[in-house]
Amino acid sequence: MFILYAVLAGLVIGLLTGGSAARLGELHFRWAALVAVGMAVQLLLFSTTLGDALGPWAPLVYVVSNLAVLAAVWRNLAIPGLPIVLVGGATNLLAIVANGGYMPVSPGALAAMGRVPREGYTNSRLMDGVVLGPLTDLFAMPTWVPAANVFSVGDILIGVGACIAVAAAMHGRGPHTKRHPGVPVGASPH
Repeated sequence: MFILYAVLAGLVIGLLTGGSAARLGELHFRWAALVAVGMAVQLLLFSTTLGDALGPWAPLVYVVSNLAVLAAVWRNLAIPGLPIVLVGGATNLLAIVANGGYMPVSPGALAAMGRVPREGYTNSRLMDGVVLGPLTDLFAMPTWVPAANVFSVGDILIGVGACIAVAAAMHGRGPHTKRHPGVPVGASPH
């Protein structure tokens, strides 16, 4: 949910600084389907019984889905803010891989959320012997925020980059499709 708030912040900043939401539809994002598939896989892993059903394969699927999303972000580094998203995503992936396919969560962050660790496969997990601790889920959103969750330094970077990308796109910065009369945005005129 952290990214959703970053996108909303980008929209507000874009509008307050004279940007146009219509320009978002003109942004040319390559390999968007790869992001959609990667995110859908993660949603299924953590919101359904799929992660449990995959058993020992779930951490590998999680890592591969992250790699897919990062590949698409890398392909779009010309979009302002996406280099920051890439660094944030890479730091998260590094922590996940170093900890066996799980993102460790600090006991303090869980306590701040008033939560106990979830049973089964989950993206945030209490662990002993955490590797790369400063890159893990150390922080908690205020519980009064809808859909509050724990987050990492990488998530902060992803959020900042996404906010910049949205606001910049609303000002026409970044790779945009050329409009041709009678041709829908994104379609080739030839």
